Amino acid sequence: MPIRSDNWIRKMSQEHGMIEPFEDGQVRGGNISYGVSSYGYDIRVAPEFKVFTNVHNLIVDPKDFDDRSFVDIEAKECIIPPNSFALARTVEYFRIPRDTLVICVGKSTYARCGIIVNVTPLEPTWEGYLTLEISNTTPLPAKIYADEGIAQLLFFQGDELPSVGYADRKGKYMNQTGVTLPRM
Repeated sequence: MPIRSDNWIRKMSQEHGMIEPFEDGQVRGGNISYGVSSYGYDIRVAPEFKVFTNVHNLIVDPKDFDDRSFVDIEAKECIIPPNSFALARTVEYFRIPRDTLVICVGKSTYARCGIIVNVTPLEPTWEGYLTLEISNTTPLPAKIYADEGIAQLLFFQGDELPSVGYADRKGKYMNQTGVTLPRM
């Protein structure tokens, strides 16, 4: 399963809408970088966050998730409390080809500050805005910048097509549009 280069990512985005909006190059200029890189694509976080709160002293249960566990924040910057967690979504919308598996990994700029983006797969035929899981592992508040780079996607193209793609099995996170909470 070869990893795909910037030329393949450009072609798939320009001809098939794999990434929209697509930035053809690395954008820096005082920003945490985003856009196409040698063997990946650095994605941006949208100004839409759900930050964990302990106000209601709830149990976090993936089978019966209570959305009162979060505080909604819409802002250009988001402060994640010490040893806490936030959900966000990407600026970019994705259409993953049937022969491609994408892995989302955190950017080193944030990782060096103790801010970790959960490793997440984007499965063949999945489509939507990606919900990101961002952890602040430090004992200090941590700042996240909207509309700037947050994580990198790595694209792996399979030698053959899978018999069942994410869309075929009607995956529960298909076509998500905003920050999406756990579903059963």
